[in-house]
Order: sequence, then structure tokens, then C-alpha cells
Amino acid sequence: MAQLPDFNNPITPPVQVLIQTDISDALKQALEFGIDSAVAQASVANGFLNDGRLRIPFPPQAEKVEQKARQLGLDAQADEFIETMNTAASEASKKATPIFVNAIKRMSIQDAQGILRSDNHRAATEYLERLTRDQLYAAFKPDVEAAIESVGVTAVWNPIVSKYNALPMTEDVNPDLNDYVTQKTLDGLFLLVAEEEKKIRENPEERVTDLLKKVFGSNG
Repeated sequence: MAQLPDFNNPITPPVQVLIQTDISDALKQALEFGIDSAVAQASVANGFLNDGRLRIPFPPQAEKVEQKARQLGLDAQADEFIETMNTAASEASKKATPIFVNAIKRMSIQDAQGILRSDNHRAATEYLERLTRDQLYAAFKPDVEAAIESVGVTAVWNPIVSKYNALPMTEDVNPDLNDYVTQKTLDGLFLLVAEEEKKIRENPEERVTDLLKKVFGSNG
């Protein structure tokens, strides 16, 4: 006679742990794909400059500097300043991947479950940003500073702002370019990661591994 299964045998917990682990691993995998894609798009030559979503303009507090510079016939210098800021952002983006990847390894199973069930299609990206933005900023800013120096942002900026500050009846403008470009670089990267997350959540064709198909497919 065939032996009936022993329903008292505690097999459920291991299966449940496996499912939870799948969820956690799938979320991490989705973020890793998003990060790889984001960094590839952002770090390519003119990745920021030629993408309207990412393009870094004059700092908001310096918009009047740009307006005055163009009125004074300094269009070439203003355009060069914008180009050099965006080049610095693309250069700095090349070093982002290991920082992001090390951060997502800390995602807990409980966090992953909440993110998967969320109706917010940016939930994983926003979790990652909340967890790591300050740490990423501290780690990222020196690279931005080096990139800014190497592409000559300050060499272009200083003559423009000096001319503006020398004008009568104007308030001196001196934004922290390193902070501004660092923040905008991170904004751009997180935007791209969020777009990749949304694709994986909404489009089955974007789930390129069995794990992504299993976890995201079962969620909706």
C-alpha cells in the first residue's frame, strides 16, 4: 500500500524560505539590471548632454547668469559650460556600478516582499535611493570633483560668473558646482534605474531570466 504523506512533517518552512529568497534575489537582480543599463546609458559619451531627461542645465540660482551671459554675446561660453558639466556627470557615472551593487546586497527579504507587492513601480528604486543616497553622495562626490577638474568646468564657469558679478546692481552668484553636479548625476542615474524597474514590472519581455519570470510573473 502506498504510504500517505506525513502532513506533520515540517516541510512548509523550507519551501516558504525558498520563495522568500527567490523574491529577494529577483528584486536584487532587477536592480542590478537597472543599474547596468543606467550606467551604460549615462556614462557613454554625451550620455547626459544628449538626453533631455538627464541633461544638466545651469544651476537654478545661476539662471540669471546664463541669461545675462547670452545677452552679452557669451553664448559659446554658456554652451561650453553646460557641455562640460554634463561631460563631468558622464565621466563620474562610470564608477557608480560597484557602489550601487554593494548597496543592494543589503536588501532584506522583508524589504523585498514589501517592494514586490507595492503598486508603486518605482518602489525598488526609491528603496535603494533612501538607503544609499547619502552614502553614494559621499563616495561619489570626489569622483565628480575630479571629473569637473579634468574637463575644465571651473575654467569655463569662473570667467562667466566673474563677468556677471562685476556688473552693477547684481547680487553675487557662487553656487557649489561640485554639489550641484553630484546631485544631478545621482538624480539622472536613479531616474534611469526606475525606468528599468518599471519595464520589468510591466513588460514580461523585459524579464530575461527564469527567476525574474517566476517572481514578477507570479505577482501579476
